[in-house]
Amino acid sequence: MNPRMQPAPTGDPPRPARRGRGRIRFSGLLFFLLLAQVQSAAADWNPLVERLAADGFERQVLETLFTRPEVRFEPDAMAGKLKSLIQSRSPVSDSLAARMKNAVYKTYLTSWMVARAHSYARENIAVLKEIDARYGVPKEIVVSILLVETHLGENTGSRLVFNRLASMALYTDLEAIRPYLSSSLITPDNWEYARRRCREKADWAYSELKALLRLTDRYSLDPMTIRGSIYGAIGLPQFMPSNVFFYGVDADQDGRIDLFAKPDALYSIANYLRQHGWRKDMDRKSQHRIILTYNHSTIYANTVLAVADKLRNRK
Repeated sequence: MNPRMQPAPTGDPPRPARRGRGRIRFSGLLFFLLLAQVQSAAADWNPLVERLAADGFERQVLETLFTRPEVRFEPDAMAGKLKSLIQSRSPVSDSLAARMKNAVYKTYLTSWMVARAHSYARENIAVLKEIDARYGVPKEIVVSILLVETHLGENTGSRLVFNRLASMALYTDLEAIRPYLSSSLITPDNWEYARRRCREKADWAYSELKALLRLTDRYSLDPMTIRGSIYGAIGLPQFMPSNVFFYGVDADQDGRIDLFAKPDALYSIANYLRQHGWRKDMDRKSQHRIILTYNHSTIYANTVLAVADKLRNRK
């Protein structure tokens, strides 16, 4: 089942879909949640339930949701994120830094990958021309991002987004997640950094979990049907749930923003770039800077631009 998402005005912040006496009532979810009330032994979700209830979500619905049999605590989400953050702080040599500055993911620059992207662009030329005219984002950039993100929509992720976000949001305390980390990862030198980043990432995941719950309520979706990346990104363009409210576009005008639908996904990529400052005929350095807001990896931005170059030069 592909989640289908309702539109919101571009740039508007996330907001509860329906309220009753100050509580977010989840009326659209109730049918699904009442079908399954088996106790989950994977984790103690009570602190998270309490936090969500304090933020206005209906307690009865939350309690039913968190006892669904599909709910699992997945500690590798936060453990993997902290490992990546800590290791990225390690100093690199000047020569390695210089190589990384121009590095690319070579997989996406093979003739086979570029040919697939070129064919995709030709098949969707009408909508891509509309996007260029409206947002000033060339078709090569939009298709290149889609290629690198999800192999043109073929791999949108297999993880239950609810479990990934809830698991990260649950443990704001580093010591609680420490048993799932390598014993050598946390040292006296990086402990304070790790503690701070654990709290920050837990709070980030909590905000995204709230956005996910509001989306599923708005569309009467079962949260346990929405799959995505290891950190909860969804759809062809791999947006986090909150970004659907900010940058999602109902391009096919069916009353929903569906990031698993091609027109909505393509338009949403371009809208995201435009809202972050993309302008027609801007220089390459500025393009690189804006692509970095989509994914904070220099190699990622390098690859997107390199694939776009190959598409542009291909006849």
